[in-house]
Amino acid sequence: MTQQRTRRLGSFFITDKAFYKQVLLIFVPVLLQSLINSGVNLMDNIMVGTLGEASISAVSLANQFYGLYNIIVMGFAASGMVLSSQYFGAGDLRAVRRCFDFVLQMVIVAGFLFGVVTFLFPAPIMRLYTTDQDVILHGVGYLKITAFVYVVHGIAMALQHLIRSVGDAKLGLYVSIASFVVNIGANWVFIFGKLGAPAMGAAGAALGTLIARVVEFVFAIIYIHKHEKSVNYRPVGLLRLPSKALFKEFIRLGLPIIISDTLLALAFNVNAIILGHMGKEVTAAYAIVMNIDRIATLAIFGLSSCASVILGQTVGRGAFEEAKRQGWTFLVISVVVGIVGGIIVWFIGVDAVVWLKYNITDETFGIMRSMMHASAFIVLFQSIQSSLGKGVLRGAGDSVFLMYADVLFQWVASLPLGALTGLVLHWDPAYVLIALKIDNFIKAIWLIYRMSGNKWIHQAKKIEHTADEPD
Repeated sequence: MTQQRTRRLGSFFITDKAFYKQVLLIFVPVLLQSLINSGVNLMDNIMVGTLGEASISAVSLANQFYGLYNIIVMGFAASGMVLSSQYFGAGDLRAVRRCFDFVLQMVIVAGFLFGVVTFLFPAPIMRLYTTDQDVILHGVGYLKITAFVYVVHGIAMALQHLIRSVGDAKLGLYVSIASFVVNIGANWVFIFGKLGAPAMGAAGAALGTLIARVVEFVFAIIYIHKHEKSVNYRPVGLLRLPSKALFKEFIRLGLPIIISDTLLALAFNVNAIILGHMGKEVTAAYAIVMNIDRIATLAIFGLSSCASVILGQTVGRGAFEEAKRQGWTFLVISVVVGIVGGIIVWFIGVDAVVWLKYNITDETFGIMRSMMHASAFIVLFQSIQSSLGKGVLRGAGDSVFLMYADVLFQWVASLPLGALTGLVLHWDPAYVLIALKIDNFIKAIWLIYRMSGNKWIHQAKKIEHTADEPD
């Protein structure tokens, strides 16, 4: 009876211990990396939070624009991860290296453009998010320094994701540890004017971030050159355009991911614009809630990344039935992770804010409390749709479908509903937050339905390499 039950479970879910070992080898380093990164963000928020609500709002809103670049880079990296993980599963290491080259080329160009725009137009950027002149003034100083962060951070971030696609998750963890130590130390010095440095306030947080990102960049380059052996990547192909065959595969499987993640980044910015125009109290409360939310939902990001890599490698070697079982297995895991994350946000989030002693008014604290409880409700659906959308289906190459899902539910449902409830009907900020996140609920159900069919697996086509192509 037990063997029969095991066989029945094995037809829908993965029961092989080797699979779960592979999951842990990727998931645990990514989780620890995410925990450290969230710790950095939280410490930034706490240090800036001692300067008052204007500084909290300024840094939060300025980082929305910086976050636009981050998500675009993650879109580039995710498109490269889909192809490189599948080619790695197929044993084509040369194609993997060409994927690395092309992603880094896109990241460098985008970083340069963002840096120029940020340095030349910091005030207009801040005015997109708020009309509060005090917030704009603090934000301009922050953005002027942030302009120099884009390229170095983009390269380091892309390399971490690309190396993870071949099963090596250690680089991201090591880089995050170094960044954590450097960023906190630099923030302490430049925000508060320690060790003879000037007290720069919010701008000091930007300078601390710049120093930490440069350290990340140097650390990533040294690791790739000295320690990475799975792909043996060398940047000799950065000055060479990608082959037509590889470019076509990026257009087919990768471009929809870039479009999807870019629209996601824009949606996050529109979220911030809507909440920013509801007042600096709402903006400050939302910034605090998102910091707690990120810590409580770290496992969601780790699970999504892990699912994308494993499904990509499985599809790459042509094991489609195994990929389907892996998909259902990740769905079950995502439900468990979502329930745990929601419980943490609901029962611990507000107490954590009290313990961290943010310098906020009672009105802002009340808004934060209600938004925290709304966020806890959203987490379960966020876990399901992220694990399936950014993980299972993305790794399997179903990027066009996911692009349509993101465009439809974010831009037709979430954002119009959020603008209506927040700026026209003036609902309670907690209900506005639910309206802005309504796509999580819809996509969770739709993606489960998608996975129940047979159209979500798309294998990357084999690349024919030329004799003059660098190895």
